[in-house]
Amino acid sequence: MEKIVKIDTVASYNTMRGVPTLHPLVTMLDLSKAKPMPAQTFNFGLYAVYLKELDCGELKYGRSHYDYQEGTLVFVGPGQILGVQPGVKTFAPKGWALLFHPDLIKGTPLGKHIHNYSFFSYSVNEALHLSEKERVIVVDCFKKIQYELEQNIDKHSRLLIASNIELLLNYCVRFYDRQFITRDSPHKGILEKFEDLLNGYFTSKLHHEGLPSVAYCAEQLHLSSNYFGDLIKKETGRTAQDYIQTKVIDLAKERIFDVDKSISEVAYALGFAYPQHFSRLFKKKVGMTPQEFRRMN
Repeated sequence: MEKIVKIDTVASYNTMRGVPTLHPLVTMLDLSKAKPMPAQTFNFGLYAVYLKELDCGELKYGRSHYDYQEGTLVFVGPGQILGVQPGVKTFAPKGWALLFHPDLIKGTPLGKHIHNYSFFSYSVNEALHLSEKERVIVVDCFKKIQYELEQNIDKHSRLLIASNIELLLNYCVRFYDRQFITRDSPHKGILEKFEDLLNGYFTSKLHHEGLPSVAYCAEQLHLSSNYFGDLIKKETGRTAQDYIQTKVIDLAKERIFDVDKSISEVAYALGFAYPQHFSRLFKKKVGMTPQEFRRMN
């Protein structure tokens, strides 16, 4: 069975990379001055942001190989798996790595909404690909954090470091928005694929398997749930869950006109386990109950 090494502290990570620990809860590495990671699989208890500036195939993200490109930014959240492949030709990597412990941001503004940065849960094929101007901004943020780490720790250090990390992550949100819109990738046309998936599901599976979940749709489209949700939100202005529910209600409006079927029968045929759940969702979306809608029409 494959051994997975847990990395829970900044100090243990720094020791592995052969760099000093300047702060117990955060580290900033110039990868050209650090030891390469050993060929093992790691379970991170830290947040990590990697910027690789050379093509590099030695890393495995989750259980899939990660195809780094120049100027690729990848994010790892606590509990995720990152591995280094054996037998890969090593060379002096170029780039940066920021790692910080969850305790660093507790009680800070960043700590209150770190969960909003959904890219920490993106999958292998969903990295952020930076333009040259974007890379300059990211590196500048890294250098600001590095500057703070090189100062003596005082009462301002933690908040200043957390604020600079938050600035970096906010820029990454902007850059991902750009990527969703402009990047020529297999994810273009995702809304059309989503529509086709839902139409097929509603035709063949809805009655037997119930409403499709966001996670199911993302898996069918080979995307992580968070990345898929963010793509749909960028395309439509609505969440993926809201999009699914709206499609179901549109279908329900047609079926309600069949007066030979009760509202409960319509609900069961649409995959609802309980008719009252259908009625509640219908009223939320339409502004009236299914019975009221049937009488009005």
